[in-house]
Formats: sequence, C-alpha cells, structure tokens
Amino acid sequence: MTKISLVPAFVAGAIIIGLSQKTLAADIAAGEQIFNANCAACHAGGNNAIITEKTLKKDVLEAYSMNSVDAITTQVTNGKGAMPAFGGRLEAEDIDNVANYVLSQAEQGW
Repeated sequence: MTKISLVPAFVAGAIIIGLSQKTLAADIAAGEQIFNANCAACHAGGNNAIITEKTLKKDVLEAYSMNSVDAITTQVTNGKGAMPAFGGRLEAEDIDNVANYVLSQAEQGW
C-alpha cells in the first residue's frame, strides 16, 4: 500500500499541495511577485492597512476560516468588504500562486 503524505513538500521554489488542498503545483516565487505587485500596498508583511485586526497572520486566518488555499483563492478572486476582487485582473494560476504564497508565509510567521 502506498503512503500518501498530507504535508506540503517544498521543491525549488514551488510547493506541491497535499491531497487536502489542490493537487496542482503552485509557484511560490511567482506568488510572491504577484503579492508584491498587487497586495502588498494593503498587506505588507502580512498586515492589513485598512482593517488592522484582519491580518494575514496564521491565527487570524484560522479565526476567520481563511486558512486554506481554497478560502484565500475565493477571497482574492471575489473580494469582500474593502478588498477588491482580483478575478477580473489576475489569471486563475496567478491567484492560485498568490494564495499558496500567503498561506506559506502565514505558516512561517510572515
């Protein structure tokens, strides 16, 4: 029987998502570039310049049920409240990459 690991594996700047997430490989380096170009104005260092208590820190993401690639992807795609939707501005692959970057940074403590 084959063992399947649900722990993310980091390979040359990419993260391969376990079965609990998407099975596609995400490019974390590309996600960082997309984040810096589109998100960092409000979320530099995982903070939130608009609503200070809604940071991208791990505990806050967990408290708001935003601690998965799917939840972050939905938020980035559709926007919510003060956050604009990026679904019409970024490609799906770019949104997936930035969602994976945000989650990986949250796991590392920003």
